[in-house]
Amino acid sequence: MTEKHLSTQFDAELSGISNRVLEMGGLVESQVTQAVYALVNFSDPTATQVLRQEERVNQMEVEIDRDLSAIIARRQPTARDLRLLIAISKAIANLERVGDEAARIARTVQRLMSTGVSSRLRLPVSDLTFEADLAVAQLRKALDAFARLDTGRALEVLRQDDQIDQEFDGLLRKLITYMMEDPRTITASIDLVFVAKAIERVGDHAKNLAEAIIYVVKGTDVRHHTVEAVEDAVR
Repeated sequence: MTEKHLSTQFDAELSGISNRVLEMGGLVESQVTQAVYALVNFSDPTATQVLRQEERVNQMEVEIDRDLSAIIARRQPTARDLRLLIAISKAIANLERVGDEAARIARTVQRLMSTGVSSRLRLPVSDLTFEADLAVAQLRKALDAFARLDTGRALEVLRQDDQIDQEFDGLLRKLITYMMEDPRTITASIDLVFVAKAIERVGDHAKNLAEAIIYVVKGTDVRHHTVEAVEDAVR
């Protein structure tokens, strides 16, 4: 078998496993969207569907991780190829955690519905949708950057990360006000605080994915760096 043939085969393996990461990313993106829909509309069937999808996400993580190990053992990649495989390993771990956050929201929906809070109290459930839209957009942008290995798109994710944090802080203040004005809302409001935190973490995982993309392309670990420092590294 010629060296060129081996190289072509390796490229096909890298492309195949990258496509599976994007498939997993699409699945967890859908999970988050459905989980927030379930919360806003108090839809138990949708929440149940999110929890079912969690099993598939977990299975995909194990399968991709197994194949990654096989490729590394068989091909012994170096330089950028090795960085890509390391980034894929980090990506699937972060995507699995996004699925966990979606499942956490779905379980919260079921708990709120079981207590009847959806029909008894007025809570700022719909206010979570804007934060969720930001987080899903960040995740979608990070996945797009991964597909293209585009450091410019990855930088956009890092620059916009603070917006989700600001939304979380604003919602937290609003929920505290609700609890002070009506003690009956305390339990449900605490549940929504955890939902808002779960959505914020989705944004954090998108940021982690963006940092991994920059690592692949530039060979520089930019974790825990300021956005300005990352911009300098990308230039």
